[in-house]
Amino acid sequence: MMHDDFMRRAIELAVENVENGGGPFGAVIVRGDEIVAEGVNRVTANNDPTAHAEVSAIRAASLKLGTFDLSGCRLYTSCEPCPMCLGAIYWAHIDKVYYGTNKDDAANAGFDDSFIYKELELEPSQRRLPLEMILADEAQAAFDAWRTKDDRVEY
Repeated sequence: MMHDDFMRRAIELAVENVENGGGPFGAVIVRGDEIVAEGVNRVTANNDPTAHAEVSAIRAASLKLGTFDLSGCRLYTSCEPCPMCLGAIYWAHIDKVYYGTNKDDAANAGFDDSFIYKELELEPSQRRLPLEMILADEAQAAFDAWRTKDDRVEY
């Protein structure tokens, strides 16, 4: 398969997923010239707000490759990743992302995530979803345990 073929597959997955009761998003993860994994948006079908195409593809690729580090992989997605998916892409260490439509196109179709970008610019106490830090000293116990664990796996 060629570069454009991977994007065409992501788009094909998105269109098929709409026909199968899912959202209009598809993604493929590629290593070299081979598709490692595919994902589609199953938020409403699975009642899972994290079941976005990119996250689903990352989960499938990580399972198939036996690693959480997807360095050396590229992601092709039918639409520009939302903030959640972008975070997952960074955590997975994917080398490059190609996308078909952008966040404005998604907003025009009823998938507007611009409020999340605006919320992230605010101080935690000013966000629509208030964040309040409590028991910080006690919570440090988990980080203390991590720092002293000899066999920890860094990520």
